[in-house]
Amino acid sequence: MRALRVLLVLVVIFGGLFVAADRVAVNLVEDKAAEKIRSSQGLDRTPDVTIKGFPFLTQVVGRDLEEVDAELGGIEARADGHALRIDKLSAQFHDVALTSDYMSIESAATATGNARITYADLTRAAGGGVKITYGGEKNGRSQVKISPNLPLLSSLDVTGSISIVHGNTVRLRADGLPAMCRALPGCESKVRAQTDHDWKLDQLPGNLKLDKVATLADGLSISASGTDVKLPG
Repeated sequence: MRALRVLLVLVVIFGGLFVAADRVAVNLVEDKAAEKIRSSQGLDRTPDVTIKGFPFLTQVVGRDLEEVDAELGGIEARADGHALRIDKLSAQFHDVALTSDYMSIESAATATGNARITYADLTRAAGGGVKITYGGEKNGRSQVKISPNLPLLSSLDVTGSISIVHGNTVRLRADGLPAMCRALPGCESKVRAQTDHDWKLDQLPGNLKLDKVATLADGLSISASGTDVKLPG
């Protein structure tokens, strides 16, 4: 019985040491990965990186991590001199391969992500006094309301749609213009110069591509995905 108690104590001690070493190792790799993502993506702050799965050290032996999550914070896209700020960008990488030195993440078999854009940031990106707000739903499709800044048509509001094109661009387009605008020479071109924009997001990690966008009451929710995603090294 005494020998069994001693064995149990040793198991507890070594188990505790293993857990402590495991957590120290995972924290080191998380910090290194976060710094590399920040520098390679030109982010204004270091992202939060979390490596999922326990124990970490046994994953390291196989150089294959179950999941790595990254909260990248805010990034900016530019179009025609206007910046569109992405309020939040999060990504989840699955089946992540480590580099040969076991200290850096290299690639992921699959990845998913989500970005959030507020209407205030959309309004600032449009520029020129244009205002963009939530437009509700019509025929099961979410819309935005765009208020152009035209002195002669101060009460003009148009509905618009948000879409994803080429896997890396957020597109805003007015769906249609009122008859009074179409009847005025040059009105439509002036309105569309304020309502129609493309913002290219070229700071997404690896070959992560934008999939679809949902127009919500508090802003836009954009999903992304990718396979064989190359992570910043």
